[in-house]
Amino acid sequence: MNIKEIAKICDVSPATVSYVLNGKNKTSEETRQRIIKTINEYDYTPNAIAQGLRKKKSGVIAVICEDIAQFTSPPIIESIVEICEKYDYRVIVYNLRLYDRWQDTWYDNDERYFSIINPIIKDIKSSQTDGIIYVAGHARIIRLFNNGFDRPVIMCYAFSESSDIPSVVINDEDSAYQIVSYLIKCGHKKIGFVGGRPDNIHTLKRLSGYQKALYENEILYNPDLVYYGDWSRESGYDAAMELYSKDVTAFFGISDRMTGGIYDFLYDNDISIGKDISVAGFDHENISDFFRPKLTTTELPLRSIGIKAAELLIAKLDNSRVYHRINKPEVFSIMCHPVIRDSVSQLYD
Repeated sequence: MNIKEIAKICDVSPATVSYVLNGKNKTSEETRQRIIKTINEYDYTPNAIAQGLRKKKSGVIAVICEDIAQFTSPPIIESIVEICEKYDYRVIVYNLRLYDRWQDTWYDNDERYFSIINPIIKDIKSSQTDGIIYVAGHARIIRLFNNGFDRPVIMCYAFSESSDIPSVVINDEDSAYQIVSYLIKCGHKKIGFVGGRPDNIHTLKRLSGYQKALYENEILYNPDLVYYGDWSRESGYDAAMELYSKDVTAFFGISDRMTGGIYDFLYDNDISIGKDISVAGFDHENISDFFRPKLTTTELPLRSIGIKAAELLIAKLDNSRVYHRINKPEVFSIMCHPVIRDSVSQLYD
């Protein structure tokens, strides 16, 4: 059943049926009711592709996700879909599965990366997709979309090099500053920093927040209390082994996964967490709910990131906000929230 057949049954023109479908008051109430009755009787559904071609707008948004299995991805995508549904946009999710394919060996391998992403971009360009939200697995500068790309793009959980593309990211520096300031407020001055890879943006910004908290509390920064790992639980264990020998009174693990390794070391050596030593993490990953004592950590604003990204894209598509070309990419940085639990105790002199 198509619009012409509906018009024939109702003895009206296709334009009249189109007016009714689009809510335009250009026909009598009697005719409108007759058309609606026929539409319901024959269960007529407008052809979305044809409508998109006519309107040059499909109402479809593509979400490109580097790996949906990354713990940060599902909350971001769910909130994107929630906002898109609210504004009558449909979502198509492309899962690149980069971590599943190559673990963490693809970051600097353009051949691998583009072998997966190029066919996806080609597919999106050939389809009636209104815009793109790119959901990264970790923060870095992504040079995938150049200025003048043929449809709007929003970067999620990473930074875009393009001045046309806004980025929505977490505020790593100030969020780390908050949790380290809390440790200092509890009396800790020798705080071991357990980081990821030294060239990683998350590591660099969380280290900067750590240093800022020390500086503002007149505590001398000691690079010997900084350990760089690889985000794994095993590297957290190695970090705790090395830093504990330097008489730290507290650990700041910048990921809950590495913090799990800190817990393992302290447990193996009968060191009581929250009593003999304090531990704070970052991410509020699901595993942190099972640590004992309960881990003081920092919750990532993943839903807020997805909501902001979707709202920015829809604002662009609906022209409800004017974006001016700027000399550097527009970045929306969202604060994390400290989750205070039992793993940090007050240190008494």
